[in-house]
Amino acid sequence: MVIQSILAEKSVPFELQKAAQNRINFRMAEPEEELIPTRATLIQRLKNWQDQASWQDFFDAYWRLIHGVAIKQGLSKVEAQDVVQETMVAVAKQMPAFKYDPATGSFKSWLMNLTRWRIADQFRKRESSVEYQESTSETSLGDAKMDGEKTAGKGAHVLPDLDRIWDDEWEKNLLEVALAKARRHLDPKQYQLFDFYVNKEWEADRVAKLFGVSLNQVYLAKSRVTETIRLEIERLQKEML
Repeated sequence: MVIQSILAEKSVPFELQKAAQNRINFRMAEPEEELIPTRATLIQRLKNWQDQASWQDFFDAYWRLIHGVAIKQGLSKVEAQDVVQETMVAVAKQMPAFKYDPATGSFKSWLMNLTRWRIADQFRKRESSVEYQESTSETSLGDAKMDGEKTAGKGAHVLPDLDRIWDDEWEKNLLEVALAKARRHLDPKQYQLFDFYVNKEWEADRVAKLFGVSLNQVYLAKSRVTETIRLEIERLQKEML
């Protein structure tokens, strides 16, 4: 896994994932603007429905995760957007009575279960729509009866590999946020050297020639940027679970 590689070796090259470009009805923060407060602090603030800034922080932190999981479960972009918004509504409804207790379960698992149910809801809606269209197109009672027999028992939606997909998307989302936050503390030129050398996989001497720097500066930029991202990932891992 990408994050595991960064944590295991400070200078290991890795491919950074690109942030999703979808826009949903909420204001979308660009990666450079994202902020992940601690779980307990943010959850406490979410109990106030009027705290729009905190709800925006929460949305900016987790919408890509929820959207990505919904897409990988086979939903369309429109359906995935509905999952995001319905999951946010579910969080809002549960917040007033919600008590965050890491001893009884992680926030990560709690949010996954809310997302799981909303994804299942979308499949049920899709199924109901198809059944309605099929039933209205039938011209005989016999055909309608056969159709009813074929669709009997549907509705128990098993989401394959959701736990694995959630973990993968969680890691991807964590890396995107860590990169966005780390970039705000990095020298722009250092990040460019890192980007060309690590992400674009240029040879070090080619990068040095392009930017007019020494090979040592290229290697130093890679080391410093990787270390900054690694530290940010470690912090976020503690705050987002």
